[in-house]
Parts: sequence; structure tokens; C-alpha cells
Amino acid sequence: QVQLVESGGGSVQAGGSLRLSCAVFGYTGSSYYMAWFRQAPGKEREGVATINSDGSTSYADSVKGRFTISQDNAKNTLYLQMNSLKPEDTAMYYCAANYGGSWWPTLLPERFGYWGQGTQVNVSS
Repeated sequence: QVQLVESGGGSVQAGGSLRLSCAVFGYTGSSYYMAWFRQAPGKEREGVATINSDGSTSYADSVKGRFTISQDNAKNTLYLQMNSLKPEDTAMYYCAANYGGSWWPTLLPERFGYWGQGTQVNVSS
């Protein structure tokens, strides 16, 4: 059973940085794609950034140039480095994964079969 466990959320002032981590348990294959999503209260879940097993990346326009998605295969961990944070980045952030399939690049939630429990990010002005 695949499990995704996020960490690294917290509170920061506008302009600050945070790094989110997502530890992956239970998957030993080589073909996958993963992503970070976020959801603010009263809003739909929004795709932020995605990466595939080849290391290719794709970003939502709202975070391009500020956020970086990366992975450490030796540690089975996905990261999201968030710089120049803005109050509008405040949300619950979720890690998601899908194994196999040919939908990448995609930031549609329905294309991901596994989800973490989320980690909260609060950015104050």
C-alpha cells in the first residue's frame, strides 16, 4: 500500500521561504509522476507543480519562478521549495502521486491516485 506523508508546513511572513517534504512509502516501481496541490478555504484544489520519474517538471503560472519541485530518489522523498511567499499562497498543501499511466504533464487532481494528508502553510502580510 502506497503512503504519502507530508511535512514542513508552518507560518511565515510574506517574502519568506518554506520547504515542504513528502515521504513515499510502499512503492518500488520506476514509472510514476508526482505533484503538489493546494487548497485554500472555500476554493477548489489547485495544482502547483508536478514532476515525473525522468525528472521533468511543470508549474502552474501562479508559482513559476518562485517554487521548485524536486525529488530525492535515494530517500523516496518529494520536495517543494517555496520562495518569495505571498499571502495568497496560504493553503493546505497536498502531495499526490500516480504510478504508470500517460497523463503527464498534468495538474488535474483526478489524474492522481494517491494523496497525503496535507500540511498547512500560512503566509502573513
